[in-house]
Parts: sequence; structure tokens; C-alpha cells
Amino acid sequence: MQLKPYQTGRFTAHLNALYEEFRQAFYQCQLHSKFFQAGEEILRQGQVVDHLYLVSVGRVSMNISAVNGRRFQLGEVDCDHHIFGEMEFFNDTFCQWNVVAEEQIEVDVICLKAVADLLLERPEFTLFFASALAYDYQDSLDIYTYRLLHPITYNIAYDLWHRNQEQVMLGSFGKAGQEAERFGTSSRVYRRAVKELVDKGLIEKQGNEIRIVEMDNLKAFIDQFE
Repeated sequence: MQLKPYQTGRFTAHLNALYEEFRQAFYQCQLHSKFFQAGEEILRQGQVVDHLYLVSVGRVSMNISAVNGRRFQLGEVDCDHHIFGEMEFFNDTFCQWNVVAEEQIEVDVICLKAVADLLLERPEFTLFFASALAYDYQDSLDIYTYRLLHPITYNIAYDLWHRNQEQVMLGSFGKAGQEAERFGTSSRVYRRAVKELVDKGLIEKQGNEIRIVEMDNLKAFIDQFE
């Protein structure tokens, strides 16, 4: 979730008015800052979450692994005061996702007890968490649903079209292996699906970059699945 209020939602105006006070109070819970190098885990799947981590700026990715070794990549985030570990903070559960630094970043380490005390003292601040988590939940559920219910060719085409239409929070990867994991499949299946879209004349591939050839044709391909 972002520390800043998302600019859509029922309570946006109220949260914007309260934000500066919330931000100052939240930063009073900071213990220290820590540097992470590219590839280092900020949070690890299955660990006890004993701090919140706030990334003001920098790229991180999130993934989850199964016992059989398969991995699902949720995508990259270009952080703008993003908080990680907040779900586990509220649920008091082990960490669900691996959160990985994609470049050298500075992370603010936040005391869990101080945040809990703050929310008990100022319960109106919980609305920041509730609104952000509701937004993130719906966004993530959309991704899972599309991955589960549609073929991979549709998911790749829809992802390209959707990113062309509006700015999305979760970015794509430059490496085919990570992109395959983002679509919940193997590199072989991902490459075959991309080739099918290229053969249909819907996209073109230059190195690791995929470009839409003709937007209307791509949209027509997507629409036939609906």
C-alpha cells in the first residue's frame, strides 16, 4: 500500500485533508533506515514480520513460490512511499510474499508496536490502511482472476492493451523468464504464446521488447474472448 491516499475512493477528500498529520505521526514510528542492494530480499515468504518497511523511491518486485518450485511474479512497483508488511501487521501472520529490491534502495524501518499504539490512540488513521488495502485487494484479485480463467495468449494481449490505455501500478519485467512467471507459466509456454500473437500480426518482438502492431486488431482479438 502507499502511505499517500489513492486518488480514487469514497474517502479520498477526507484522507487528503488528514494526510500531513498522518504522515508525521507515522514517521514518528520509524526506527532507522537500511540500504538494500539489487536482488536482496526486503521481506521473505514465510518469515515472521517484525517491522514494516517503507520505500520512498525505488523499484521492488513481489513473488511467491510453491513447494514444487514454481514461482508467480506479481510484478514490479516503482515505489512512491509504499509500505510493505502491512497485511501481516494486521493479520499477525507470516510473510506471504517475497519482496525484492530491483535496484539499490534506502528503506525506512518502522516499529510495529509504535504503529499499533498509534492506531489505538488515533483510530481515524486506520482509514488510510483500510482504503489502501481495499484498493490493492481488488487490483490483485483482478490479476489472479484473469490469470486463472483465461488462456495465456489472452492474458498477454490484454496486459499489453491495458498498459497502453492507462497507467498501472504493477510494472512488467524486461526478462522473458520473469514475464513468464508474471503470467503464472513456464518460459517455454510463454515464448510459444508470444510467437502465436506475433504470427497473428498483433504484436512484434524486438529483443526483449514487445510492441503492439495495431491497437484495433489487438482489441478485436481480446473482445472475442468476452
